[in-house]
Amino acid sequence: MLIKNLENTQQIVASDLSILQQLLHPDNDKLNISYSLAHAKLLPHSKSLPHKLEATEVYYILQGKGIMYIEEQHRNVQKGDAIFIPANAVQHIENPFNEELIFLCIVNPQWQKEQEIILA
Repeated sequence: MLIKNLENTQQIVASDLSILQQLLHPDNDKLNISYSLAHAKLLPHSKSLPHKLEATEVYYILQGKGIMYIEEQHRNVQKGDAIFIPANAVQHIENPFNEELIFLCIVNPQWQKEQEIILA
C-alpha cells in the first residue's frame, strides 16, 4: 500500500511557472501505472506559461477560479471543474483573482520533462 501526503512532498516551481508537488509517478514510486498525478497551485494574479505536452492531461479544480486556455479557446473554470487537455494542445491557465487556484494534474502517459515544450 502506498499513501503519500501532500505535506510530505517537495514543492517546486515547474517549468510552466506553476507551483507543483508530484504525488504519484511510476518513475519515482515504483508503481505499475501509466499516468502521473500532481498537485498544482497558481498564486493570485499569476498564470502558467503557454506549453504543450505529448500526453493528454486532465486538470481538476480543487479551489478557486481561473481562466483555462486550450489552443484558440478559453473558458472560466472553478472548483469542481474537470478540464480535458488533448495531447499536443497549446495550453495555459490564468488566475486573475485574489484567491489561490489549486488543482490536480493527471497526465497520461506519465509526465516526462523531455515531452513538455514551453512556448513563452
